[in-house]
Amino acid sequence: MNVLLILGHPRKNSLCGALYEAYREGAVQAGACVETLVLADLAFDPDVHVESPEQQFYEPDIERARELIDWADHLVFVYPTWWGATPARLKGFLDRIVTPGFGFRFRDPDKLGWDKLWKGKTSQAITTMDTPPLLYRWFYRQPGTHALLRATLGFCGVRKRRGLMLGPVRLSSRRQRQAWLEQAHHAGLTVMGGHGRRLRRQASAWLQALRLQFYPMSWAAYTIGALAAAGTGAFATAAYWWGYLCLFALEAATVFGNDYFDYESDRRNRAAGPFNGGSRMLVKRYLSFGDLRAGMAVALAAALTCAAFAIVLAPSPGAMTVLLAVVFVFTLGYTVPPLKLCYRGLGELDVAVSHSFMMLFAGYLLQGGGWLAGTPWLLALPLCVSILPAIILSGLPDRHADIDIGKGTLPVRLGARRATWLALILVIIAAALALLAAHLPPARAAYRGIVWGLVPHAGVLVLALLQLLRRRADPADRRIDGVMVLALSYILWFVAVPFWHLVA
Repeated sequence: MNVLLILGHPRKNSLCGALYEAYREGAVQAGACVETLVLADLAFDPDVHVESPEQQFYEPDIERARELIDWADHLVFVYPTWWGATPARLKGFLDRIVTPGFGFRFRDPDKLGWDKLWKGKTSQAITTMDTPPLLYRWFYRQPGTHALLRATLGFCGVRKRRGLMLGPVRLSSRRQRQAWLEQAHHAGLTVMGGHGRRLRRQASAWLQALRLQFYPMSWAAYTIGALAAAGTGAFATAAYWWGYLCLFALEAATVFGNDYFDYESDRRNRAAGPFNGGSRMLVKRYLSFGDLRAGMAVALAAALTCAAFAIVLAPSPGAMTVLLAVVFVFTLGYTVPPLKLCYRGLGELDVAVSHSFMMLFAGYLLQGGGWLAGTPWLLALPLCVSILPAIILSGLPDRHADIDIGKGTLPVRLGARRATWLALILVIIAAALALLAAHLPPARAAYRGIVWGLVPHAGVLVLALLQLLRRRADPADRRIDGVMVLALSYILWFVAVPFWHLVA
């Protein structure tokens, strides 16, 4: 668990400072990953001088605090309750941190309703006071903790966990204060909720880092190639599975490498979503750089081992060796040095070619097919073009972060609007290529009936892109999840229809 511990007392050598240290020691002992913010050490203006706080310049300490809050699973505030509320410095910190687009997002400026951007996080308050805690809780209705945990953090989706109210401090004895320190230490010790929970969180982090939502596309292309080659003969099951395990492990190494080498862009990205901005596991520190290096090494070792078995079983081992060598170089080269193709304006083409021609021919050659057959080329070309719009569009929300680090994706090189127009044109070209291939003998059977689903979907996607272009705002200034769903599902026609006919 990632725990952010925030000391809100303006004096570090206070009882709150001692409670903060006690909690930190307990959480570290429990195995939590703990980061700290001492507000007394931060340099920032606590006042909001503009119409809305996100428009104000973020000082380096505020930027750092935003990164830590984004990373944290659990937020712990240690502060004194003064006049029923939090100290002014803590209140000013919250005024600067909890901003639209970071903690929450209004769905429509003219209507009620908002998205809670910190869902999944929890919070806890450890506060000292001179008022007896029972009196503060039942008579005053604990206004300070309600303002912090419910009205502020709760508004952003953070779930409250039971904290500590300690007092009255003015009348406390040394023994009583020592007991409070032990309570804070115990609260830190129990933050993780047990070893099983840690293992589940680690497993969840690796599953998210794998980004399994993108693997079905490569599997489908590979399987179509295998089915097309084996249509008139026996299906080589062992070769098929060794080949696919190689490609699966290679894709895992690639996504780990993307998170590792693209960290700076992902860290700056304020519009990351399920289809762009990486897995966020490194940015949020669920996994470390060392974890990802180890993950890449294991995945590459598995890919090479499976490749060796696939080559041995291939009818043409030499051709298979050459193809897999090309697949390894260009798949990993998307982000991994020295190629770093996505930084050179070639990343989109690399993804499209590797997930169409390379995957399809891998399956085709393993089942005894040859390079010169017309069927795999006619199946791969429309698929390749259909993938390009989704890859181009996925770079739009990343564009500003990519510009900051000098990453030359097509949306960066062409600009957001021209990149969107290019995606729209490619949608039409992909449909035209599939309809043309449906009239050519090698692919006619595989594409039979595709027009009835492909053309309406292409029309809807084109209209969605035109609507995106009609906006006055830069198409790169927000997430476009709806358009991405349309673009990714568009690719399905180029694999689902051939798959259906080849299996039948």
